[in-house]
Parts: sequence; C-alpha cells; structure tokens
Amino acid sequence: MIIRNTISYDAIVVGSGISGGWAAKELTERGLKTLMLERGRDVKHVVDYTTAMKDPWDFPHRGRISLTNPEEDAVRVNKLTLNEPNYEYVEERSFRWARAYGAGGRSLLWGRQTYRLNEEDFLANAKEGIGVDWPIRYQDLAPWYSYVEKFAGISGRKEGLSVLPDGEFLPPHDFTCVEKHFKKQIQEKMARPVTIGRVAHLTKPTAEHTALGRAQCQARNRCERGCPYGAYFSTQAATLPAARRTNRLTFLTDKIVSEILYDNAKAGPTFGRATGVRVIDRNTKEVQEFYAKIIFLNAGSVATTSILLNSQSNRFPNGFGNDSGELGHNLMDHHLGAGANASVEGFEDSYYLGRRPNGIYIPRYRNWGNDKRDYLRGFGYQGWSGRSEWHRENHTIDFGADFKQRMSEPGSWWMGMGGFGEILPRHENRMYLHPTQCDQWGLPLVVFDAAITENEHKMRLDMANDAAEMMEAAGFKNVNSYNNKFSMGGAVHEMGTARMGKDPKTSVLNKWNQVHACKNVFVTDGAAMTSSSCVNPSLTYMALTARAVAFAVGEVKKKNL
Repeated sequence: MIIRNTISYDAIVVGSGISGGWAAKELTERGLKTLMLERGRDVKHVVDYTTAMKDPWDFPHRGRISLTNPEEDAVRVNKLTLNEPNYEYVEERSFRWARAYGAGGRSLLWGRQTYRLNEEDFLANAKEGIGVDWPIRYQDLAPWYSYVEKFAGISGRKEGLSVLPDGEFLPPHDFTCVEKHFKKQIQEKMARPVTIGRVAHLTKPTAEHTALGRAQCQARNRCERGCPYGAYFSTQAATLPAARRTNRLTFLTDKIVSEILYDNAKAGPTFGRATGVRVIDRNTKEVQEFYAKIIFLNAGSVATTSILLNSQSNRFPNGFGNDSGELGHNLMDHHLGAGANASVEGFEDSYYLGRRPNGIYIPRYRNWGNDKRDYLRGFGYQGWSGRSEWHRENHTIDFGADFKQRMSEPGSWWMGMGGFGEILPRHENRMYLHPTQCDQWGLPLVVFDAAITENEHKMRLDMANDAAEMMEAAGFKNVNSYNNKFSMGGAVHEMGTARMGKDPKTSVLNKWNQVHACKNVFVTDGAAMTSSSCVNPSLTYMALTARAVAFAVGEVKKKNL
C-alpha cells in the first residue's frame, strides 16, 4: 500500500548533508515551503554529540581499542557514528564507499578543507579534449563562492594566486614555528607558495554566525565527534537553524527516497515534469509519496545517481534524465596516500597553543605555468607538523620517576605532507544498479566499476618524490616518502555520475544544474561535477547549490516550473 500525502510542497530536498542543507536554507529563505528528507536517523545538534567532551580516560579501555571487538570500539571511541548497518554494495573493481546516514550527513564528519576551483579548472576539459566542457566558467560561480563563504565562515590567508583563488576569509590559523621555517625555505629555494589550510572553522565569528548560536573554534581537534560549539560548518550548526527560523521547513528523517515520480500523461499541467518522490520508511518499510513543484537531489553523488537510475518510466526507461547514456558514468574522486614525512631537529624551545583543525597547504604547481609533465592535471599538498606526545612511549616497559619526568615533556618535532591528486573523468569509470541483488528495502544494490589509471599513477610518483624533495630542502631528517595502494572512494570525494554539460547528448544536467530532460529536477551535489580539480570539492557544491536555488526560485515565480 502506498500512502499518498495530501500536502503538496513548493520544493523537496533529498538529503541533509552539505549541499542538501544549503538547498533547504536557500529555498526557505527565498519563500518556498520546503520538505527535506533524510534516510538516516535524527541527529540533534549538541545533544547527540555524546563523546564530544570526553577525554581518553572517560572511555572503556581508556580510549584504546579492545582485542575482542576492535572495529566497533574504533568507531565508538573516535567518531560520531552515522553508519547504517547491513547496507551492502558490489565491487567489480575495488571501491571504498563511505556513507554517513543521519541528519547532517557528512557535514558532521567532513575534513572542512575549503578551496575554490580556479579558472583553469573550468577550461581544462575543453583544452585537453577530456570528458565534456563545463557549461559554466569561474566567473559564473565566483559571486556564489563569496556568498557561501561569508555564511559558512572560512578561515584563511589571501595569497593572490591564480591557481588558488582568494575568498572571503576570517582570520587564519597560525603556522607552527616548523611550518614557518618550511614555508620560508620552500618559497626561497623552490619558488613554491605555502599557505595555511583554508578551513570552515570560525576563528572570529560575525554577527550572522552568532545569531545562529555558533561560536569560535576552541582548537580542541575533536571535530570527528561533532562540534557542540557550532564552530565548524555543518548542517546542524548553520543551514538547518537558518532554514527552520523561516517556519517554511518540514524535516523528516528515516525516509529513504527510492525514486522520482514522473508524469507520463500526454496532457495536463504537470506533463513532462516530476511530480514528487516515492519514499520508504527506514524502520517500518511503509511506502509514501510526497509532491512538490521542484525537486533538489542532494543525497551524495552515488546515492543521488542511484535514485535517478532507479526512477524508470516510459519516458526514461534507462533512468531518470538518462537520454545521454552518461548517468552513472564518469565517476571521479581524488587520489591520495602518496607523500612524505620527516623528523625535525631543533625548535625544542617552541610549542603551539591548542590543537588546530588544519595545517599547511601547497597549491598545485605541476602542469601549471611553464611546468609540463608526462601526465595531465596536477595535485596539491596538505601538510602538518607537531611534537611527539605521551603516546610515543606506548610500547616501552619503562617505569619510575625518570620515565614520568620524560613523559611530562614534549618530544621532538616531526612533519608530514600528503598529496591530493586530480582524477580525470572517464566514461568507463562508473556505478550502476545490480539487475537482481537488492538491499533489505528492496532497492537494487550499487555496483562500482572504477579505478585510477596510468595518468594518476604517474602523478603519484611526483606526489611522493616532490614531497621528499621539499622535506630535504627544508633541512629535515629521516625523510621517508610513501606511495600507498589506492582504491577509488578513498578520498570520500565521489563526483561526476550525473555531470553538467552544454549538450544533452553528452551530459545529464545543464548550466543551472537542471536535468536536461526535466527542468524541475535539480542536482547540486558531487554528482554534478564535470571534472574534479585537485582541491576539496565541498565549497563548490555549496556555491552550485546556492546559484541553482536562486535560478529555480526565479523560474517558479515566473511560473516556468
């Protein structure tokens, strides 16, 4: 039995993560009665961050992992849990699909590194004949980057670099003394810029931030447990309270959207449009339908595309909006796990205040300017430094007064850095729905068939070698480079499975993130990405969402949707 709700909304948002929260905020603030649906459990701000204020000795085994149940203990001790048990997927080629099913989604767990794509990122596909051309340019998104940065609260330092466009920044976090030394040496000897990481943390909250109950970052570095101060940007801390104060938001959790409803009739006011969504209750498995004028899909790249692929009709027999045959293809991520670390001599008279949520950032320099390599695109580095702490003696058997004294003093300095590389869009890298295997709710399992290729493997050699070279140039000791095995999904930056493009024959979405073949459905999460760049993508999802909502609301008011 299907329950057909009598209430009709102006807009439905599927997913409550970073882009879904933004969609709900923008739609409600622009006057639309909005329903936001989340497949996971309700997670209340502050109340449900149950480990946020705990110290290691407050946990069983004093925060260490037990031998009897190591996987469960690792999650329980270290993170706010948003996993959904018994949810399977199929791997034709190895893929790590990290999900966060619960209110706020991955906005509660993300790394919070926030960088703009640059002008070249929007041009590279067309120049190199890779994938398809972006239907927008940097100038189209620049004002929306500024818009979302001011609201989210991004700390950072302006550098005036074309490769890493400046934004609207709160005061930056400080370098450590070792990072200052490293920055000076690398800029002087290798002419490579080094800046502080740009992160979505409030270092100096504005009145707009405090009005939502947000406060300054306390530099506790326990972000993965949830931030009770609302200092880092999340749905719960920022976009959800902003949407709720409009009194136009209805937010339902434990609702799994299975498909988009489409009007196949040959006539009528909704002909050729989506009319709503079909939903399965996660706990009771009751099926409901909700209706709206416009729909925003923000469930996360893979989940969003799964919904589209599962939404089949006479008009869309191969998946909703899949006239191009590209739905599910061009799956991208970032590749990581290559870099270097080293020990640092000296600086014993210096320490640092607090525990920053970030470190240094070195923007892309390969295949930029006059640099030419035997691979396409490039990579950036995220790096960190610190002093060894008490756990450096975990495996010793020492005891006594000398041992206690030694453990009360900080150890020597160290530094590490790892690359984030771009993965090219390739049609053969894909996800699709299994034809026979289903999950416990009767929905087809996702199948992954994707891997990095020679282009990325060549890049990884530079990622490891260059990192070691910079460590040595800075005078550090015991330099160790690494290039670990990488499987796609490892960076948790899935992108591209419903890409934007200029031509409906080769893409799923247009320049406004509308499905080409159904103008009242929008996709503004990672599925929309046409290429991946080498920077963390969440800020771009925010900007794309705000831009698309402004357009969509305008079209609704013009009665075009």
